[in-house]
Amino acid sequence: MTEHVLCAVDLTHLEAEKPLLGRAAELAEFYGASLSVVTVVPDYGMSIVGSYFQEGTMKSAVASANEQLHAFVAETLPEFGKVQHIVEVGTAYEQILDAIERSQADLVVVGAHKPNLMDKLQGPNSARVARKAPCSVLVVRD
Repeated sequence: MTEHVLCAVDLTHLEAEKPLLGRAAELAEFYGASLSVVTVVPDYGMSIVGSYFQEGTMKSAVASANEQLHAFVAETLPEFGKVQHIVEVGTAYEQILDAIERSQADLVVVGAHKPNLMDKLQGPNSARVARKAPCSVLVVRD
């Protein structure tokens, strides 16, 4: 039985993410499940890269992402009710997998996009999440 749905959204593609979040909300309502929405802020990758940014830049980016996530959910699901908002920092698929574990999600909803060259070489985040998630994953195409 599905008790908790987790939806992973990319705040840089909000228009494309609206149908994705809508689908996750439909599934949560259908199952009578709770809903969490996660977004990931990329980290610097290497500590030397972080040294080129002002102190507090990452903290500011996370706060901004949190505000954007709350606004996006409120606009997209105005009648839904309580939604847990999660903002992670790091590599997208790793942080989504971590959010799955911590939220104890039974179902994860992720979007698929047309892959660019880097995706073809490394594999898109949705494929990595689907391959490694401990629960069911729904990959929603555009």
